[in-house]
Parts: sequence; C-alpha cells; structure tokens
Amino acid sequence: MNVKAAIVAGGKGTRMSEINSEVPKPMIKICGKPILEYQIDCLKSQGITDITLIVAHLGRAVKDYFGDGGRFGSRIGYITEGKPLGTAGAIYLLKDLFTDDFLFINGDLLFDIDIKRFMDFHKSAGRIATLLTHPNNHPIDSAIVVTDGSGAVTGILNKEDKRGWCKNRVNAGLHILSPKIFEFFEEPKYMDFDRDVLPKLILLGEVGAYDSPEYIKDVGTPERYRQAADDVKNGIVRAKSLLNRQPALFLDRDGTINRYAGFLTDIDDFELNGGIASIIKEANLSGKIVIVVTNQPAIARGDLTWEQLGEIHNKMETLLGEQGAYVDDIFVCPHHPDKGFENERAEYKIDCGCRKPKPGLILQAAEKHNIDLSRSLLIGDSEADMEAAKSAGCEGRLIEDFLHL
Repeated sequence: MNVKAAIVAGGKGTRMSEINSEVPKPMIKICGKPILEYQIDCLKSQGITDITLIVAHLGRAVKDYFGDGGRFGSRIGYITEGKPLGTAGAIYLLKDLFTDDFLFINGDLLFDIDIKRFMDFHKSAGRIATLLTHPNNHPIDSAIVVTDGSGAVTGILNKEDKRGWCKNRVNAGLHILSPKIFEFFEEPKYMDFDRDVLPKLILLGEVGAYDSPEYIKDVGTPERYRQAADDVKNGIVRAKSLLNRQPALFLDRDGTINRYAGFLTDIDDFELNGGIASIIKEANLSGKIVIVVTNQPAIARGDLTWEQLGEIHNKMETLLGEQGAYVDDIFVCPHHPDKGFENERAEYKIDCGCRKPKPGLILQAAEKHNIDLSRSLLIGDSEADMEAAKSAGCEGRLIEDFLHL
C-alpha cells in the first residue's frame, strides 16, 4: 500500500509511571516489545513502510531503538518537537513531507486493523479527515463522536460536556488526513486534535467517521496496560483484525437485551434485562464482535420514527457503557408485510429477506464484518430467532438459558 504514516511518539505517560517512568509512553513494553513496535509491525504487514516519528520527551530512547527502521523493514524518519505540541501541533511540521492522504496515529495505541478498509472508506467519502471510531468499555470518561446517518461527524462531546443518551463511539486515535489539513496550521504551536482541530473541520463538513470493531486500545493507564498485555498473550489483538474471519455474538433486542414491552415506542419503557451487560462484557473481553439484530415493525406501522429508534438505541448503549459493556453494530429490519394500519409507511410494507425468522440481518452483518458464522452464537427469546440462526448457519440459544427472567 503506497501510503505514508506519521506517529506522535512523544508522550510522557504520567499515568503510567508505575509501569515505567524512564521511557516515553510509546516505548513501554508489552510482552517484551514496545507499543510503537506493534504499530510499525502492523503498518509493515500491509505494505506501509514510510514512517515519520514525532518525538519529544526522552526522544533519544525512540531513536536509539528504531534507528532508520531498516531492521524493522521500514524507512523511519524523525521530527523532534522543541517544545510540547500536544496531539496535533506537530501536523504543521509534516507539511513538506506529505503530498497525499496519510495516516496520523497516536503513539500510545495498541492496534491491529485492516488499513485498506479504512483507506477505502476515506477515499470514497472525500473528506479532509477521517477518524477511526469504535465503542469502548469506558465511554463515560471518553470524548464521544456524534455522527449523522451518512458517516459525517457532526460534533464531539467532551468529558465535561452535558450529555443525554449517547451512541458509544469514540475517536480511537487513528486518523487519515488529506494534505488539505495543512491549510489549517499556520505555525507549530500546542494544539489538541479533538478540541482545537476537529471543531473547525466539523463546521465545514470535512470530518468522517469510519466505524470498526477491531482491536484498538489506548494503553494509557496501568489497568488498560495489564488488559492489553493479556490480550496480546491470548492472541486477541491480532485475531480481531478484519483481515481475519471473526466470531460473533448476535443478540436479539426486545426480550433479550431489554425487558419485553411489546412494540416498544416510548424510550422510558426501555430497561436492560438484569445480567445482560455481564454477558455482553464477557463477549467483549473474549474478542467476539457483538451485533444486535432486531425486527422493528413499529417503523412500518408508523408508530416509531428512525430518529426515535436511534434515541432508544443510544439509551441502550449508554446503559451498557455504564456497566463496561458495548455492542459493535446494530442491524434493524423495519419491515412488516401486513397492511391496514392507520399510519403505516407503504415503503416498508414488503415481504423482505431480513425480517426474522429469515436470516437476512445476520447475513448482512457477516458480510460487513467478515464473520465466521460457524463460530458464532445468536441469543434470542423466540423460535423466530432460533430459526434465523439455523438458517444463517450459526448456533442459536434462548436467553432463558443464560438469565432468569
């Protein structure tokens, strides 16, 4: 892949002092290898070998270890910050090095992703900046990325901002930037990417969000560091790349994730089933993609709008996030073949292939996320769910096998 990358590798890692206070955060070793080396290995494995490292604090440790990159199969150059420039200030220093779209990466991330998928999304959208977004298990203390239905970013909710119900999506710290980005930098000065750069681009409609279930972890605290080390040992980091076939946990929604309330149209009627967050969290930790597949005929009946459904799902994601659990994607069938309802929407009154017990939603998810259905499980509350699972080629089990409802 003929793409260049810049990695911000100068962080002090104050919160990581109990692990190692003598090297910059990207040089802290996980299972004997620096975080930064995992990044370079991932890039190299996909043909990205032209890398610029932006160093500052204890930068000599980075240069001494990586040199010109030759022994890592890469060509590595360096930019040294004379003073701390934050997560974005050094972009100004790259303006003479990049003439095409490039990767801009936070150096304290452990990740393994399919970069071509990311780049294809960016190219197709044609925006100045594309963020890789994902759910995480601590959205309460993360900045939330708000998007519209087209993948355009419409806002950033920082930790101190007032929030309602929110979709659990955060900026993972992996970005693809067009060289047009340099027009927004007049000098090298301290700048935070999320707070100082993104708001200007968002107002112009120039920020997109590429959502991914792959492994990206900010190894910024001792707790996350220890979890990352376990994930490396267990093979989860590499396995979660969408270059590989994925196991998934599929979940029906009504009666499975939330207490059954008929055609749920009032957000106040949405309540999580007790214990469901623990099931989802266990799947998250094991490396499974968690997918919601739900029939929502209230849309076809005209009793529920897409906007109302989105807010209900935001409540679901917020409540799960409060318990350290998350879903990676949601697939909805809005159809209902029976006619005669007062406010029905004719465009959804069809006999579709996605309404369970048909397997369409599961098959859509499998195609999008490279899912191995033979290693996947669907948990639901009805025979329709079980039939859909069987037709799709995955295991199906009733929620009553897991929870006492």
